[in-house]
Amino acid sequence: MKNKIKELEIDKITEILADCDHRISFEKTNTVPDETKLLDAFKEYIDYDGINEKSVLGIDIYQYSAYPEFQQTLIPFLFKLIFDLTKAQCQRNHPYIFQKISSADFNNHFISTGDGGFLLFDTPLHSLVFAMNFALVVRVFNAYHLHPRLRKIIGGISFRYAITYDKIYHFDGNFYGRAIINNARILQKDNLNRCLIDQNVHRWFTLNVEGLENMQLITINDISNIDFFNNNYDRSILVEKKDEMFNERTRDYGVLNSDILKIGTIASKETKLNIYNLHMQVAMRLYDDDHPENHKLFTISLGNLNTAGI
Repeated sequence: MKNKIKELEIDKITEILADCDHRISFEKTNTVPDETKLLDAFKEYIDYDGINEKSVLGIDIYQYSAYPEFQQTLIPFLFKLIFDLTKAQCQRNHPYIFQKISSADFNNHFISTGDGGFLLFDTPLHSLVFAMNFALVVRVFNAYHLHPRLRKIIGGISFRYAITYDKIYHFDGNFYGRAIINNARILQKDNLNRCLIDQNVHRWFTLNVEGLENMQLITINDISNIDFFNNNYDRSILVEKKDEMFNERTRDYGVLNSDILKIGTIASKETKLNIYNLHMQVAMRLYDDDHPENHKLFTISLGNLNTAGI
């Protein structure tokens, strides 16, 4: 990732506590202590305003519990298979966008939930492009082009997606922050196989590409001029390799259609968070890793048009 995730260290917090607090206090008279010194020390160390914002892509297997028990044992393997193929697909088809993300980065910034997980990226664009490629691999599996006998055993599979954008930090080997909390709440409240985004993601795309409806028009050159990508990204890749999705402004594949509609709000701590339903139609090629000369063009949908509330 371009921007590092802030690390909160156990030893440093313990050191602050030792300096500003008592580990155990058995006074004869209980009193409410003055916490000012400790609070100021924590504020200085944590520097909450300085914590970077990250995008979180939440992926959840739709109606996982409805699968028979035997099939459920195979689904974690299937998820990893789809996840690994999507990683390779993103790095092959979008070399400029994913140039800062290695295969190890994908794994290190993934939080498994058993029936899906949360994947951390620098921007909502990374999350969206990964989700579109993930949906493509899912379609290939469902259409019996990827391990067709495994497909026959497990049956078809469907996912729901959520994309959020907010602060993330790292502590004791785990990731925390509002972007993850909000994402989990959105997935928990959605009982359909949709792709939902929060208001921060909606605002990011409005600021950087004039709105998600414009995704069917932007090119990789437009993306390279977004402030985040324009700084510290290698533009020579734009000449050496093309992007499979964002090629020409007028195109017969890539993002064909993009619809966005506000569907409701959820409570996030003391604030309300606006939620939007995203539906995109995308045409992309999938290549055979064993025989690169073999490829097939697929048209898939990310999310659906059901705008029932959340």
